[in-house]
Amino acid sequence: MSEAESEVSSPKRFLLAGVATALAASICCIGPIVLLSLGIGGAWISSLILFEPYRPIFIGLTFLFLGLAFYRVYIAPRTYARGSVCSDARVLRHWRLGFWIIAILALGLIAVPWLAVK
Repeated sequence: MSEAESEVSSPKRFLLAGVATALAASICCIGPIVLLSLGIGGAWISSLILFEPYRPIFIGLTFLFLGLAFYRVYIAPRTYARGSVCSDARVLRHWRLGFWIIAILALGLIAVPWLAVK
């Protein structure tokens, strides 16, 4: 993999990691609801509450990965060579739009347990 290809795929990796950790942060509350809505039930679903003590760690990791993705999408493009794929305005616009969509999705997933309690 060339240096340009790794620079292009890094924001994608950070964004996917951010979404995965946001899902892990909210699994204690979203997991049972999703499984029950799919018709999957059982006493073992209540064991998902065991993930709640790890929630702050997953929230911190979500913010870390979203911060790294923000750096790659907004700050790092200034250092790319002219003519590279990453310096193209259309590509940057798509990465930035994708970043904000995924960031809102991830923050919504983190907020679900607090909103579901009320």
